Amino acid sequence: MQELTHSDSAFINFRDHVFNESGGHGYRWIDIKRFRLPADAPGDPAVIAALIAHAQFRDDYAGGGVEPDGTRHGPYWTQNVTVDAYRAISRNGAAGTLQSWASQHGPLPSSLEDVLAREVYPAVRPATSCYELSNLGPEAFHDWGGVHIDFHEFVVIDRRDSSLTLIVAADD
Repeated sequence: MQELTHSDSAFINFRDHVFNESGGHGYRWIDIKRFRLPADAPGDPAVIAALIAHAQFRDDYAGGGVEPDGTRHGPYWTQNVTVDAYRAISRNGAAGTLQSWASQHGPLPSSLEDVLAREVYPAVRPATSCYELSNLGPEAFHDWGGVHIDFHEFVVIDRRDSSLTLIVAADD
């Protein structure tokens, strides 16, 4: 399989939106990385393996950014994130998890709801398949991997559009 091509990224910082007294941003954010699938893209397991092998996958999501030769992915050592660590989830299940996580501290500001409606949910709705990274547990954490209280990751594949979107929703 040809390598995935990273097309663009988006970062949604909840701190950029004004919350009312009943809820707070909780230092939460969503990172979105979009990729083009090659025309000859094989089955989903091979596509996920190609994502794991991609330099953009080596992101600690804690301020360090992408380290092409890095050994961290989110809270985990990259070596612990395998194709088998992803479980299939429905589009509604993925969107529901993201919605519940985003609104866990109360109502969202309309400005943030607008950003989520523009950037996040349109990636999930047309997906031909969705996968969620399982909680690999503290034994898979890298040396400072417990910094996130919540860490949700979805691989969203849309074969009609020849795209893959990696969505990470977490806090710091």
